[in-house]
Amino acid sequence: MMNLYEVARFLEAHDNYDILTHTYPDGDTLGSGFALCLALRQIGKKARVITTGVPSKFTYLQKNIEEEDFTTETVVSVDVAADSLLGSNMGKYIGKVDLCIDHHGSNTFTAKEKFVDKYAAANCEILYKLFLRMHINFTKDIADCLYTGISTDTGCFRYTNTTAETMRVAASLMDFGCNTAYINKAMFETKSKNKIQLERAVYESMTYCADGRCAIIYTTLDMLKKLNTGDDEMEGLASIPRQIEGVLIGITMREKEGGFFKISVRTNNNINASDFCSQFGGGGHPAAAGCSIEGDLETVKTTLEKAAEKFLS
Repeated sequence: MMNLYEVARFLEAHDNYDILTHTYPDGDTLGSGFALCLALRQIGKKARVITTGVPSKFTYLQKNIEEEDFTTETVVSVDVAADSLLGSNMGKYIGKVDLCIDHHGSNTFTAKEKFVDKYAAANCEILYKLFLRMHINFTKDIADCLYTGISTDTGCFRYTNTTAETMRVAASLMDFGCNTAYINKAMFETKSKNKIQLERAVYESMTYCADGRCAIIYTTLDMLKKLNTGDDEMEGLASIPRQIEGVLIGITMREKEGGFFKISVRTNNNINASDFCSQFGGGGHPAAAGCSIEGDLETVKTTLEKAAEKFLS
C-alpha cells in the first residue's frame, strides 16, 4: 500500500492517463475523476476521464475539460472498490490498472498499487490532501469537483461519515471559490417531474420485515419504461427507506438488464451495511454499501427479507 506522498510522486513521474470511474456514477467518482484530470493537466500531463456515462445533473463538472487524443500509458482508478464496478469498461482495463485511489475499507479492486483511506468521508477528501502534496493550484473548477464529491457522499454533511476534517476541507474549498450554493441546490434541492413520479412509485412499492426494522423499496425495468426515466433519476433513492422511524436497515432494489438486481443498503444505529452486503459478495462502508443478486423480483426480495431478519436477530 502506498502512502499519499508516494502517490504524489507516482503521478508526477508518469503521463498519458486514463482515469477510471465506477459504473452508475455518483458525485464522488465523477468529482474525483474530473478533479484529477484537471490537476494532472495543470502539471503538464495528458489525461482523460473514462466513464460509463455522466448523468445530466453532473455535466457542469466537465464543462471546461476538452477531449484529448493520446495513447494510454498509465491507468488510475478513483472511488472504485471492486472490479465489477467498472461495468462495461471491465474487459478493457482489468489487470491493467496501475494505481487505485479509494476510500472503501472493503476494497478488493485489482491494481498494481493502491492508496485506500477508509476514514475519508469521500474520495474527493483524499484528493484534496493529495493535491496539497502535489502543490496543485486549487482553481474554481477543481474546487467545484472536489466539493461535489464530498457533499454528495456525506449527504450534504448530514451522514455519520462527516468528520471535523471533512468540514475543514469543505471550508478550504469555499475559500478557493467553489460555488456551494449552486452545487447544493443542484444536488439536493432540484428534482425533475420524472423524479417525483419515480419517488411516488417507489414509496408505493415499500414493504417491511424484521418487525418493521427493515424497509425495502424497488424499481423494475417495466416501472422505469412506464415512467420514461432511467439511471439519471436514481440518485438519492437509497436514502428513502433509512429515513423511516424505527428502520435499522433500508434496502433499495434496482432491476438491471441481464436478470439481476443492484442492491443498495443504508443503515442506522451502527448496523454494518458492508457486513450485510458481504453475504452477497458486495461491500462498501459501515452505513452505506451495495451488492448484486441474480433472480426475479420476488425471489430476490424474499432472499433479502430472510437475510435482514437473520442479521437483526
